[in-house]
Amino acid sequence: MLYSTVTPADKRRLLRERLASGELLRFPGAFNPLSARLIQQKGFEGVYISGAVLSADLGLPDIGLTTLTEVAGRGQQIARMTDLPAIIDADTGFGEPMNVARSIQTLEDAGIAGAHIEDQVNPKRCGHLDGKAVVDEDTAVKRIRAAADARRDPNFLIMARTDIRAVEGLDAAVDRAKALVDAGADAIFPEAMRTLAEFEAVRRAVDVPILANMTEFGKSELFSVAQLQNVGVNIVIWPVSLLRIAMGAAGRALDELTAEGHLTGKLGEMQHRADLYELLDYESYNQFDTNVFNFQIAR
Repeated sequence: MLYSTVTPADKRRLLRERLASGELLRFPGAFNPLSARLIQQKGFEGVYISGAVLSADLGLPDIGLTTLTEVAGRGQQIARMTDLPAIIDADTGFGEPMNVARSIQTLEDAGIAGAHIEDQVNPKRCGHLDGKAVVDEDTAVKRIRAAADARRDPNFLIMARTDIRAVEGLDAAVDRAKALVDAGADAIFPEAMRTLAEFEAVRRAVDVPILANMTEFGKSELFSVAQLQNVGVNIVIWPVSLLRIAMGAAGRALDELTAEGHLTGKLGEMQHRADLYELLDYESYNQFDTNVFNFQIAR
């Protein structure tokens, strides 16, 4: 009922423990709080909160238009709904190193388990679009150092995302990953890797967990969990997949409604009312309400 009873500190500690085990952790992207609860119900290890999804949720493109307040607020709504740890996309940290530091503490307060900061220039753009530009190594390092120095919970995961592969090639990505680890990154997110061999090269270069982004219609081939595990990937995200599936289904339903005037033919594709109530834990709310209001006035 209501929100998760697992504290943010415990979520962060458990995430660290699972990462230390070497297993691959699966983090589908939640597009709202209810989908985060569904991710938990289906047995995944974590929830990812995508900047692209948060932007799309506001009807905006993923080009750095969202603010720290918007991202942290939506992140809190999603993270508190699940017992799973949530990792959030913090873009470039919403400004200069001092802004990065403030962003990390704000996301800690929002109950997030970890965040990644990228090395794109401001304003950023989607990591799988052409025409990206990255900052120099000194600027990238300062962002990560500020993030690591600012956190108050040592288990809060500071992840460094580098987009330099698409700009300067794999060797530059490997060198950038090493520098970011030296700056204090707990994990590396090498964006837009094209092959398993490229993930493997990053894996050999650093001794911290690495993340694979399996976003559809992007630069990376859509590798399976087993393939990624075989090359040493520790976290895999599907950041926009559930939103894409939901919006695709919504579009088809609207077309059906236009054509037929009803949605009878779509009932088999819908979440049943009973399944929704189970996911919401409706019965616990009902019991709570009964306990509060089922009383008699003493005479």
